[in-house]
This record gives sequence, C-alpha cells and structure tokens, in this order.
Amino acid sequence: MKLQKLKKLIKESNNIVFFGGAGVSTESGIPDFRSAQGIHNSDSGLNYSPEEILSYSFFTKHPDIFYKFYKEKIIHKEAKPNAAHKALAKLEQQGKVKAVITQNVDGLHQKAKSKNVLELHGSIYRNYCLECNKSYDLDYILKSNTTPKCQKCQGIIKPDVTLYEESLNMDTLQKAITHISKADLLIVGGTSLTVYPAAHLIDYYRGNKLVVINKQPTHQDWKAYLSIKGRIGDAFTDCL
Repeated sequence: MKLQKLKKLIKESNNIVFFGGAGVSTESGIPDFRSAQGIHNSDSGLNYSPEEILSYSFFTKHPDIFYKFYKEKIIHKEAKPNAAHKALAKLEQQGKVKAVITQNVDGLHQKAKSKNVLELHGSIYRNYCLECNKSYDLDYILKSNTTPKCQKCQGIIKPDVTLYEESLNMDTLQKAITHISKADLLIVGGTSLTVYPAAHLIDYYRGNKLVVINKQPTHQDWKAYLSIKGRIGDAFTDCL
C-alpha cells in the first residue's frame, strides 16, 4: 500500500528532490557510520577512535595515520551504483528529479549518470594541495605509499571531504536549500537525520509531501506524509 502511494506521488510530481545519506550506499557494500557494523563502531587498529581520526586537527597532525584509515575505511572505488542510484538517475532523465542532495562522498550517484548532484560532504574523487591548491584525482592518492604530496610544491594533499571541525561548503549548502524549498515532493532516504547541519535541510521544505525511507525510524518521521521502513533500492524498484 505504501509503495503504491509512493508510486502515485512520483507520477504526480515534476519537481522532486532526493536527500540521501549513508543508507543509500550500504546497498552497494559501503559501510555506514553509526550502525552496529558502521565505521564509528569499527576497530581502527590505530589506537584512535574513527571520529578522532576523521577530524581536521588530527589530519594536520597525523596525516600518515589519517590516510591509512581513510584508504581502508572510506575509499571504496570498486563499489557500483545500486537500484536506488539507478532509479534516481532514471527519474532525472525523465525530468522529474531536479536534484540529488547527498551526504555521501563515494560518487555513486554520478556513476549512475545523475547530473545534478549536490555533495554536502565533498567527494573522494577530488583532492587538493593545502599549499598551492593544485588538484589531484583519486588514483594519485591511491598510488601514494605515504602521505600524498603535491608534485608542484610538496605540500600535503587533502581530500575534498568535509572532516569533523570543518564547515560545509556554503555554495553547495545554499543550492541544496534552494532546491528543497522549491520541491513539490521531497524524498529523504537512508539517513538517520542526526548529522547536523545537514539534517536541518528538511526544515526548508515548504510542501506537504515529505517521504522518509529508512531501515530504522527517524525523529523526523512525524513530519512525513509517507514513512516507509525498508531498503531504498527496494522501495524505488517496486514503485517505478
């Protein structure tokens, strides 16, 4: 019944915005952060907590330890888009989805051919020198046996990924706010809506068709027109 309602909502809407979190990518084999099997509950094997390692201050002090953890836990270059990524790309091609807003850094929405993807927390595929701002791709990072250094000035290269203690990119955030405020249907999927400031974004939605799809209940379910408990990929596959 709920999936039929979702199918009807998608059919009747022409300005859909999708806002997703780690749960979208777990179906591609990428661990989330806060579940029992998530990154935050994993053993880093480095005498530091994952949250500490993924902070900006730790990166600047111990880039070698940061990169060891980052390459093992955050980079999943082999991951492939799943049914949710593909469905969103298809809906964009049909002119229905106007923007995909993601907290993920894995680039899977782009791999699925989505065009208008707003990456709130950056991307593993973009990297830059902290000294001269020269850009580097992911392969350069992976080929570096130690802390990646700039070929031009020997500065340390940092992933264009928002670490703890860093602010979100304001231009990306403003674009996300604009899209959400204009949406006639907002679908939130695979996120616990507990990571701020990203979780505040749904407060900018002005419509009355909020759909929340998640394996576990969220504290924002009470706002939803439709709340679906389950996998994102399954929900989209069944309603398209």
